[in-house]
Amino acid sequence: MDKKKQIKRPRSHGPISNGTMQASKPLIALLDGRDCSIEMPNLKDIATVAFCDASSVSEIHEKVLNEAVAALMWQTITLSKEDLEKFKALKIIVRIGSDYDNIDIKAASDMNIAVCNIPGFDVEEVADATMCLILSLFKRTFWLANMMKEGKKIQSPEQVHESAIGSTRIRDNTLGLVGLGKIGTAVALRAKAFGFQVIFYDPHLSDGIEKSLGLTRVHTLQDLLFRSDCVSLHCSLNQHNYHLINESTIKSMRQGAYLVNTAKCNLVDENALANALRDGRIKAAAIDVYEIDPFSPESPLKDCPNLIVTPNSSWYSDTTYHDIREAASEEIRRGLIGKMPESLKYCVNKDMLPHLMLNGNSMNSFGENINLNTLGSLGQLSNLNLANLSNLNNINNLNTLAANGLTTNGNFFHHGMIPHSSAPDSSSYHPSTMAVLAAQNHPDLSHIKPEN
Repeated sequence: MDKKKQIKRPRSHGPISNGTMQASKPLIALLDGRDCSIEMPNLKDIATVAFCDASSVSEIHEKVLNEAVAALMWQTITLSKEDLEKFKALKIIVRIGSDYDNIDIKAASDMNIAVCNIPGFDVEEVADATMCLILSLFKRTFWLANMMKEGKKIQSPEQVHESAIGSTRIRDNTLGLVGLGKIGTAVALRAKAFGFQVIFYDPHLSDGIEKSLGLTRVHTLQDLLFRSDCVSLHCSLNQHNYHLINESTIKSMRQGAYLVNTAKCNLVDENALANALRDGRIKAAAIDVYEIDPFSPESPLKDCPNLIVTPNSSWYSDTTYHDIREAASEEIRRGLIGKMPESLKYCVNKDMLPHLMLNGNSMNSFGENINLNTLGSLGQLSNLNLANLSNLNNINNLNTLAANGLTTNGNFFHHGMIPHSSAPDSSSYHPSTMAVLAAQNHPDLSHIKPEN
């Protein structure tokens, strides 16, 4: 019997590994997938790799919860504070992709778990997919293809006119980009080649970037919406721009404009978009991310006219799928054979993890409390540098610094979280993660932040 058929089992059963789990090797678990064909060869010399194929932590085997020191994950599983508490040995999580909204970053940091993402590997893919959607909206390619498959006769010029009515010449139409990060810039360069007049709104960029790229900059979202024949979203999500496109902002758009969102779910109020598509305020839209993922049969967009929906796939190409997994494996390797968090290239919570510099040498306090009574008793600590020590919860008796007469050559900083204010109804986003995003925003700038 084929061995692959022998290992098929219910999800609640144990993890499947790349061989006999050896006590001498740490356990790495792919939480929400089955394919370890890249990860296993890359890591088998230093660890045992197992997959769980779980959709929630409740489906993960007890062995993984007790022994896994590292976890790889896609976007289909969520790690809340309660979920993270079930892992007894976990030290590093690598999200295979750029987004990490499905991980409670603050809780992970409090538990001394490093969280990493793999950013930037899908820039070309998302930009290409965005342009494909924009072109399909303008040229109505998607609907014409469906008509042909359904057997509609389209032969005479009159029949072409009847079927393709609404198709728009691209040259000199205005494409408005909300956010000009890596992906937004890549879209802008592609769109210019097709003849679009490209404008953008991004208050986080310094003056002059528009001149180097040959773009037109606008300074308010309302101005961009009013001037654009097509609006494409390329900004991150935080509590300030939840439902950025809503009933009110749709009224600021040109009558019959197009809308594309390949960036983040919850940037678009789907009820408002559905109403605008039905009454023709928005001519057509293309959406790759949804308020409820995967796209639900109960979605208000389900029966909307002139709508293209794709399954959160704008990031994908065979090349990206391979490269991003290779990079995730390498990040795990850096964590296991190096000294975390310093050895990690893509750690998103490095500043919130405990770290101590002593006489120029790194002392990693991963998983341990730092007892300053002990440090004080060492005596000659004139070069104690606490500049990077960021987790006060792991410090016992801070006032013993003064009691023991310690002098420092650096300042003590607490990189704490700002009080969070989560977006309404954004259940798929942990409030602490929303707070992290908010903390990164400049306080006197608006709510738009580039996606990459």
